[in-house]
Amino acid sequence: MPAIRGPRWAYGAFAWLIFFVVSHVILVFFPGDDPTGDGPWDMRAYVIFNVVLISMSAIGAVVVLATVCPRARHLARWLLLTPLLSGSVLLVIRGVPGMVENILMVTGVRRGGFVGVADISTGEFWTGIGINTYFFAGAVLLVGTTVSYGHRSAESASKGSSDPPR
Repeated sequence: MPAIRGPRWAYGAFAWLIFFVVSHVILVFFPGDDPTGDGPWDMRAYVIFNVVLISMSAIGAVVVLATVCPRARHLARWLLLTPLLSGSVLLVIRGVPGMVENILMVTGVRRGGFVGVADISTGEFWTGIGINTYFFAGAVLLVGTTVSYGHRSAESASKGSSDPPR
């Protein structure tokens, strides 16, 4: 199946990750009125949390590109699959419940989502829908990249080829 083994998954996941990095860099420099959301943490924790997310996503972007880069063919398969699987799990854990929440919100079963209040504004409603959809799309793209690279690298390894997985 060429669609499963193609590099397009990696390019899509790369674009998603770069957008994530850029948006969180902007959030660090322009945090808005109350970035901590009245939580028990302070601004330093907010910045540290975002720097960790930025770092993980930047590393993920490099790993995703390495799955389609001919110069990375010498890397051990596990070296790329480990972060791909970890990132996929994290995004599935965030993306799938978010999509379920979208369904609950759109159908009116629970307008505020899992933990939100029922009387959210229209702006909050659509912001929640957009963010949840964004994370679900990221999960689909990264899982697709992981599966694609897994198939391509297994084929390459079984053939004993020195050609990069395509």
